Amino acid sequence: MKTLKYILVAIIALTVSATTYAKTTDNSKMVMTKTETFKVSGNCESCKARIEKAAKVDGVSKAVWNEKTKMLTLVYNPSKVRSVDIQKRIADVGHDTPLFRAEAKTYNALPSCCKYR
Repeated sequence: MKTLKYILVAIIALTVSATTYAKTTDNSKMVMTKTETFKVSGNCESCKARIEKAAKVDGVSKAVWNEKTKMLTLVYNPSKVRSVDIQKRIADVGHDTPLFRAEAKTYNALPSCCKYR
């Protein structure tokens, strides 16, 4: 009988805490994000700053380019921005991506330390 009381109290406690949690959690504010990694051509810290700045648009919460691996890691909201648009912006500032090649005029205007071709 004593064990049954403890079990009932535990069940009631779990039910109350689950109900309270459900009421305090607002799922409407949850943002779905996507993480994507792709190669971006570049060489140095100047490239890193330029690439990350071009990638950080509305909808991108994180953009980190690794100078050694030449990989850019993006965390973004796909309902606000598309990966293809981010890659285009990066190519527009002079860095090749898997989908776009920087225009010769833009690439040639990069500092000499940033030229990778």
